[in-house]
Amino acid sequence: MKAAILEQAGHPLVIDHVSVAKPGAHEVLIRTVACGLCHSDLHFIEGSYPHAMPCVAGHEAAGVVEQVGSEVRTVKPGDHVVTCLSAFCGHCEFCVTGRMALCLGGDTRRAPGQPPRLTRDRDGALVNQMLNLSAFAEMMLVHEHACVAINRDMPLDRAAVIGCAVTTGAGAVFNACKLTPGETLAVIGCGGVGLATINAAKIAGAGRIIAADPVAEKRALAITLGATDVIDTADPDAAQQIVELTKGGVDHAIEAVGRPQSARLAVASLRRGGTATILGMLPLAEHVSLSAFELLSGKKLQGALMGMNRFPVDLPRLVDFYLRGLLDLDAIIAERIPLEAINAGFATMKSGRSARSVIVFDT
Repeated sequence: MKAAILEQAGHPLVIDHVSVAKPGAHEVLIRTVACGLCHSDLHFIEGSYPHAMPCVAGHEAAGVVEQVGSEVRTVKPGDHVVTCLSAFCGHCEFCVTGRMALCLGGDTRRAPGQPPRLTRDRDGALVNQMLNLSAFAEMMLVHEHACVAINRDMPLDRAAVIGCAVTTGAGAVFNACKLTPGETLAVIGCGGVGLATINAAKIAGAGRIIAADPVAEKRALAITLGATDVIDTADPDAAQQIVELTKGGVDHAIEAVGRPQSARLAVASLRRGGTATILGMLPLAEHVSLSAFELLSGKKLQGALMGMNRFPVDLPRLVDFYLRGLLDLDAIIAERIPLEAINAGFATMKSGRSARSVIVFDT
């Protein structure tokens, strides 16, 4: 099968042929139909976050089940599925206390000494699997707890972006923030995750949704998806504008881009008792903090890995929201491209001018 391989950080992905193993007892072989380009992938490609190489990146995908292992009970051949990088073991402390997104994966990966899931065609050398999925490939071999079956009426190119961007943004609203109807919200960064956050906040009944981004086109798209107000983050008075708009600051500020200045803006936008939620992948050495005065004001700061999702439940609900016309995924997707155009797609992402590029494989 064809796959986009990251051979060395800071270099373009290489399209090459890779072999995929047969499914083990709890594994699922999926024919990839579509995969979104996520900024998280770019962090690994550029070397900001470490990973064993060579590897196949990609994690925001949807496809069709081709084969299942002998013990798989959650999906069957022919099912349409969305994958999620937060594969869960189902029996650790995090899983049994309802915090599946924090599960470290446990036995969802192949044990040392077992044959690898991916190897290079030409020499049989190991190709590492990234984030439990490696979705920039025509096939994925994953643990059954890394995918969920969805309604077959759902278009798979739009389903793909639910696997990360929408799950993260909507999860932040519904799970991490538990937004109450009428509360105010600021979303810092209007890429795929930020736009999904805005859309989810509208569904949840937020009273005021302020979208903050330096790009005018993204601010306009945020209005389409439910923002009531927009702020240019290039303005040094952005935080003060948000405080003035809401007469004291927002109940929730969600950082959705992974920049230190965006995290600081989220904290500065809060009202007394408000909560800042960091979704973006900040530089690993970066610190985000609250001052003593902010703590005395009851302000809170939290992370929300993948929106603290419970994806076997959350993803089918998000699909239902789309099919009912509540969730607008069409506006989030800026372009559909072939696998061979993946490096151009990441160049478009780095320009910051559009929302989501989605690879569509031959079907």
